[in-house]
Amino acid sequence: MDTNPLLIVDGANVVGSRPDGWWHDRAGAAARLRDRLVPVADAGVPPELSAPVEVVLVVEGAARDVPGVAGVRTVAAPGSGDDTIVDLVRDAPDRRRLVVTADRELRGRVGELGAEVYGPRWLPS
Repeated sequence: MDTNPLLIVDGANVVGSRPDGWWHDRAGAAARLRDRLVPVADAGVPPELSAPVEVVLVVEGAARDVPGVAGVRTVAAPGSGDDTIVDLVRDAPDRRRLVVTADRELRGRVGELGAEVYGPRWLPS
């Protein structure tokens, strides 16, 4: 059993929270987010999250082909990204699970399953 915390990032929601032109290149924006998450696997997000951390970026739509890299696993949602995130939380009941999203409905769904929820600004820049 893996005892490292599981950090699940709602890729579409986090990318969409920054008006930086992401809509021109959704896959590129998701790849940039993925790359920003790499240090989190080894460093965590002090003080709330100690390392090591399993980092999972859920991608969907035009970004679904963004590959994972060392330190960040990507999961392409076969349908709803929210449903995929809920499944990931549900499938790891014995781990500390943290979800990064600003989606109010998703926050409620994963919170009911015992996950901690943080907004996009919680992540390091």
